[in-house]
Amino acid sequence: MNQPRVRAPRLPEDPDLWLNTGTEDAAPRLLPGTVYLLDFWTYGCVNCRHVLNDLAYLEERYRGRPFRVIGVHSPKFDREKGADGLRRAVERLGVRHPVVRDDDHALRRAYAVRAWPTLALIDGAGYVVATLRGEGHREALAAAIDALLLARPGTDALPEFGDPAAAVDDTPLRFPGKVLADGAGGRLFIADTGHHRIVVAPLTGGTRGSDYTYIGSGAAGFTDGDFADAGLRAPQGMALSADGTTLYVADAGNHAIRRVDLYRGRVATVAGTGRRALGPVRPAGTARGTDLNSPWDLCLSDDGGTLYVALAGAHQITALDLRAGALSVLAGSGREARADGVGADAAFAQPSGIARDGGTLYVADAEASALRAVEVASGRVRTLAGGDLFDFGFADGTGEAARFQHPLGVAATGDGQVYVADAYNHRVRRVEAKSGAVDTVAGSGEAVEMDEPGGVSVAGDTLYVADTNGHRVRRLDLATGRLEDAPLGGLCPPGACTPAASTGETA
Repeated sequence: MNQPRVRAPRLPEDPDLWLNTGTEDAAPRLLPGTVYLLDFWTYGCVNCRHVLNDLAYLEERYRGRPFRVIGVHSPKFDREKGADGLRRAVERLGVRHPVVRDDDHALRRAYAVRAWPTLALIDGAGYVVATLRGEGHREALAAAIDALLLARPGTDALPEFGDPAAAVDDTPLRFPGKVLADGAGGRLFIADTGHHRIVVAPLTGGTRGSDYTYIGSGAAGFTDGDFADAGLRAPQGMALSADGTTLYVADAGNHAIRRVDLYRGRVATVAGTGRRALGPVRPAGTARGTDLNSPWDLCLSDDGGTLYVALAGAHQITALDLRAGALSVLAGSGREARADGVGADAAFAQPSGIARDGGTLYVADAEASALRAVEVASGRVRTLAGGDLFDFGFADGTGEAARFQHPLGVAATGDGQVYVADAYNHRVRRVEAKSGAVDTVAGSGEAVEMDEPGGVSVAGDTLYVADTNGHRVRRLDLATGRLEDAPLGGLCPPGACTPAASTGETA
């Protein structure tokens, strides 16, 4: 971690550029005697999200000591610029330290940062003593901070900002990431991501508390057990067995795949250890004993024996043999890129949505802002529509002429139509699978209609949308184009229903 000592560039003094400072009229300064860790990040980057866990660990480890973390948000996508999207992301991700907006990348250039995430460590004398790219530096940082605090010059004075509490949102849904519509069973499964649970609602809408089933305790955890006690952490995509009795959940925050027995009311783990794989996933032994990396979405094979997993953090598509309990990589080298090819010769960039139509998997490749197609039999990957890592925006068109901005969700109808949750464009797009032609079916680009939608699912003539930042589910009539809220009357946030959620009584 040794490098030449360079004086740390000053932080912006405009208080309007800061979030989470605990005050509206002052901006944090780099004070003598305090060790700082600057986190250069952008909120759509899954690797940047992983680093937040390390930062929280360090903040707790050095609580009460002259050490502070400051986030420097240097956005990649247009949507990530400005205060609105960032403020919602800070709340959604539970960021408690101060964050400064670096929309023009001035700080990024001043600190010679060239990758997300990058961490810059500043000693008590105001010099940059280490710069680290990527993830997995927790222990090295802790050792360096220990040494700096022992040798720090000057005073023990802490920065003038405190430890701001994250905003608490007690809406019935909190940043729902995905939805799954079960037309045959008349159910709507909602990944209530911010509440660490799955909500099962009537497909036509609910009116009272007893209309819903809650899977998960509502507190972040990693425990198997019955619905009320099981622990999930920021769940995302889901897949339902053909007989409607088993739900599979991409438990993204736990880097695991969970199996939900809807008949017996039990949750079990079928893949993942709870530890995050560093780098590409390399299956070894059983799926249950293999480290995963941010599984974000799922879909099942026709016979229900194979579960396909979009591993956003590993940039891979894997296949889980549910009968044998074995995991294999279908496509993706683990390198973050958009590269077509077969198997490990192909590359993805944060695949975050997956849906199957026959022998083809459709993948919302978020950081590439593209829709990819994977042939199950061969593992061949091709780009159906959209751009590349830095070719994003909004444009209808065909193939590479079309533009998305960080798409997160995808749904296939079985008749050659694919719907995409184009998150940062606040729209739902439709792709003709054969030609790659893209048009827009919902949303004008204003966050009032949909705000960073993360998931889509089709049942009959209705498309259900997880309106993530809107804390709601929207439904779109595909015949008429009418967009409205899914009625979820009586739905409760965790702990707000008494006595038990299953009684339907609300406080």
